[in-house]
Amino acid sequence: MARLKCLIFDCDGTLVDSEPLLAEVLSQTLPEAGLPFRASDYMNEFRGVVYAHIVAELEQRHGAVDETVKKEAEARMRSRLMAGLKDSLIVIEGIEASLDILQPEYLCCVASNGPLNKIRQSMEVSKLGRFFGDHLFSAYDVGHFKPDPELFLHAARVMGVAPEECLVIDDAPVGITAALAAGMQVAHINHFPEEEQTPERAHELLHMKDLPALVHALNQT
Repeated sequence: MARLKCLIFDCDGTLVDSEPLLAEVLSQTLPEAGLPFRASDYMNEFRGVVYAHIVAELEQRHGAVDETVKKEAEARMRSRLMAGLKDSLIVIEGIEASLDILQPEYLCCVASNGPLNKIRQSMEVSKLGRFFGDHLFSAYDVGHFKPDPELFLHAARVMGVAPEECLVIDDAPVGITAALAAGMQVAHINHFPEEEQTPERAHELLHMKDLPALVHALNQT
């Protein structure tokens, strides 16, 4: 097994606890466009899935929506989300202490299905940006969204490391699938261990404070 050189972090649900906020915003905005949606739908079925794919799936179930209506709904959703990030963003417990330990020894970056301005705002509000600098990668810029592995592969290329030298830390099934397909090692930060199973080739992580120990153990094998 190759020695780890780079840690690739998802953003929402991994570094910051923004997913309940996103679920609430979607449950407010999508019904305004005629697409039934509850906050629990996001958490149970669509966690980590890009917005356009959520809308497409809902249209398959409930019927097509006028393009103008969809564009207006997306604009409202993003405005509400950005406002909410300023007021109610919570840092995942244990991540700051873990990054204090790991960042001096490993390359660190963020790779998210979210837009770059949302990633940047999350880093600014959470004060975690100091660990990553400009090493922030958005699927919107790459043109490939998880579970496609290309976002993670792009991040590895820019960081100058091979896929097998990377550990992806992600909480969502789409991210775990993408990382495994990229040939990277994977830490699944599992917030719902009683409901969600960690894939066989991934390492389950129940608390972010345990990340340094996992990284150390992987580099000893």
